[in-house]
Amino acid sequence: MTCSIAYLGPPGSYSEIAALAYGGERAICIPLASMPAVVTAVETGAATVGILPIENVLEGSVTTTLDLLIHETDLRIAGETVIPIRHYLVGRPGLALHEIKVLYGHPQSLGQCRRFIERCLPGVATVASLSNSAAPAEALADERPAAAIGTLRAAELVGAAVIASDIQDRSGNVTRFIALGRHDHPPTGDDKTSFCFGFDREDRPGVLVDALQELASVGINMTKLESRPSKEVLGQYIFLVDINGHREDPTVAAALERIRAKTGLFKVFGSYPRWRGPQ
Repeated sequence: MTCSIAYLGPPGSYSEIAALAYGGERAICIPLASMPAVVTAVETGAATVGILPIENVLEGSVTTTLDLLIHETDLRIAGETVIPIRHYLVGRPGLALHEIKVLYGHPQSLGQCRRFIERCLPGVATVASLSNSAAPAEALADERPAAAIGTLRAAELVGAAVIASDIQDRSGNVTRFIALGRHDHPPTGDDKTSFCFGFDREDRPGVLVDALQELASVGINMTKLESRPSKEVLGQYIFLVDINGHREDPTVAAALERIRAKTGLFKVFGSYPRWRGPQ
């Protein structure tokens, strides 16, 4: 069965790279204009799976994705993949480094490649692009000697040549993406579960520790804890948690039910195989 995967476009973006990594060569990838549109495509059956970025090692969590999970959808997390963020300097074939007069790039990418730009492209004018996938096309359309910071996939799609590779200041920059579907993943023996909870009664000392103690008391490892505003009352927060184990595991299921009893809002986002790197 062919899988259709909705992602935040346009083609050539890191989201498309994640979609291809998750779905494989046979997947049909559907670029959409926003992250909420990705969710809606899966909810309405226009796509089988939606791929959304949820966490970057440098920038932290993607709050739009978190808010969609908390407030706007009952879709389940069915998987995850981690994509290295590698920036390439690209331009029209034959363009040499010393000839470049204009550099296109997404503002975040320009910032992440500051050292290379200062050392190898001093005095070159920079132009902000809407995305890493749009920048190479904009550089090719410029009549001046122009280059761009973009993905290798975007360069290939528009016929740009690679002038320099891995020009980012810091190696090890990766983004974690989640796959959203109507159902989460059956147990594999090496799984994660993501959920959130909040408190709707009067705040008191130790209320958060009391809830999380239900995990520690039975040896469930919590791998992530963060908070988001509830969007209802100033100073009221929703806590998002990742743990090792599947929600159907008896120990995990019992602990989750005890947390549910101690909280107000409680929502399981899904259980899915832990990402272990390229196989």
